[in-house]
Amino acid sequence: MAWDLFLWVLSFFISLALVASVFYQMICLTDLEADYLNPFETATRINRVILPEFVLQGALSCLFLVTWHWVFFLVAVPVTCYHALLYMDRRHLIDVTEVFRGLSYEKKLRYFKLGFYLALFIMVVFRLTLSAVYSFTEDEDLLHLF
Repeated sequence: MAWDLFLWVLSFFISLALVASVFYQMICLTDLEADYLNPFETATRINRVILPEFVLQGALSCLFLVTWHWVFFLVAVPVTCYHALLYMDRRHLIDVTEVFRGLSYEKKLRYFKLGFYLALFIMVVFRLTLSAVYSFTEDEDLLHLF
């Protein structure tokens, strides 16, 4: 039972990092649109966090697969496959010269990913809470709850 709690704590921090990463990318794109940042700074800042985001998403999917949490794995694997396809096609980084042309598409993509990561984060927080309750209560106490 303690390993289950460790899994959900680890998943919590990975999910939190994914939400923060996409939120940071959204802020950079919004600053570019408002002309607070130049295209080079925006592309550099976003490209710096893209690979760690891909690695964290892949690690989270593998963690769910290894621990046999099939529902969470099936929820997380489409985005992981999309990231793998982007990486293999070498379309994962933002090009400095084409950043304004694809700005609306990049923002829509980040909004979708932010919504997905927030939904995954809520699911993980729910399971973390359940796991904490189950691990900190004794088996006899659980029988009295029901």
